[in-house]
Amino acid sequence: MTDVFRLNDTALNGICPYFTMFPLDFPLNILQQGAGEGDVVLDPFCGRGTTNFAARLVGLRSLGVDSSPVAAAITSSKLVRATAGDIIDEARRILSEREADHTPTGDFWQWAFHSNVLNSLCRLREALLEDCATNARVALRGIVLGALHGPKQKTFPSYFSNQCPRTYAPKPAYATRFWRERALAPEPVDVLAIIERRAKRYYRAPTDVVGAVRLADSREAEALKPQQPETKFDWVITSPPYYGMRTYIPDQWLRNWFVGGADVVDYNNRDQLVHSSPESFANDLRLVWRNAGNVCSEDAKMVVRFGGITDRHADPLKLIKISFTNSGWRIVTIGDAGSAAAGKRQADAFLRARSRPMNEYDVWAIRD
Repeated sequence: MTDVFRLNDTALNGICPYFTMFPLDFPLNILQQGAGEGDVVLDPFCGRGTTNFAARLVGLRSLGVDSSPVAAAITSSKLVRATAGDIIDEARRILSEREADHTPTGDFWQWAFHSNVLNSLCRLREALLEDCATNARVALRGIVLGALHGPKQKTFPSYFSNQCPRTYAPKPAYATRFWRERALAPEPVDVLAIIERRAKRYYRAPTDVVGAVRLADSREAEALKPQQPETKFDWVITSPPYYGMRTYIPDQWLRNWFVGGADVVDYNNRDQLVHSSPESFANDLRLVWRNAGNVCSEDAKMVVRFGGITDRHADPLKLIKISFTNSGWRIVTIGDAGSAAAGKRQADAFLRARSRPMNEYDVWAIRD
C-alpha cells in the first residue's frame, strides 16, 4: 500500500467545495494506519468523494455511491486519469465548435452570469450531457462544477459567477435582490482561462490507481455491489447525512442544473433518507448497513462519522446506535470527533448564529 505522497497530490480533493464535506484526514489516517495491501474501500454516502480520494492516495481501489448527481460527478472527477493538456484541449474544442441550443432566462440568470459567460457554460453543459465518457470530459465537468459560483477575487477571476458563496448556491430571489441593491454586475470573465488555471492546479499529479463511483440509492441492495462479483470490501468509511439535513439538492441547485437538472430550485427530497422521524431515519441507515454487510469480507471494518444539528430534537449518538441494531454489524468503539465548528464539518454549515455545535462521533463496527 502506498503511504508516501507529496502534499501537491492532495490538491485534487479541493476541485469542488461541498457544503457538507468532512476533512481528508479522517479517512486518510484510518487507511494509512489500518489498511493492508489490496484492501478495497466502500463509501455508501460518498458526497464529494473524500473517502474515495483518500483510498486513491494510498493506492487502494474503492467504490463511492451517492444518490446526488452532483456528488457523483464531483467524485468521478477525482478518480480519473487525466492530464491538464487534454482537459484544456477538450474545453477549447467544445467552446470553438459548439453553439448553445438553450440558455436559461430571467432576472437571476441575467444577474448571476455575464451573457457571454452563460453562453459558454451552456455550450459546455450541453456537450458534457451528450457525452461525458472520456477521462478529460469527466475532469472538465468537475472543474466547471467547482468554478460555477463563488466569491469575486482581488487578483484574477477564479469563478464564473457574480458574487456568490462557493459551497452552496444562493436562492434566486435573495441573490438577485442582493446583487441589485449593491449594483453588483456580473463580469465577462474568461471561461477558458479559468478552466486552464484549474486544470493545471488539480491535474498535475497523475496516479495509476483509480476508483469507481455509482449514482444510486444505497438503500437498494444493487447499489453497493462491486464491479467484479468476486470482490469483497474490506473497509466501509462514510459519513451519512445528519438527521434533519434535507437541503442537499436545493443547496446545490446550480450545480445540479449543470449536470442535467432544472434551471430552477428543486425542493424534492426523492432518493434521500427519510427524515420524518428519528426512527424512520435510523431504519433507513440500517438498510444501508445491511446492504454494505452483504458485499463485505467477514473481517471488514466500518467507520462512521456522525453528528447532529441543534434544532433537531434527536440525540445523534442514540440514533446511530439504534441504526446498528440487527444490521449485521456490531459497534466496538465510539470516539469523540470534536464539534462541527472545530472541524468545519457537516453540521457547521447548518448551525444557527447562537447555537452551540453538537459533538460528532467516530463509530467503529465489525461484522456481527
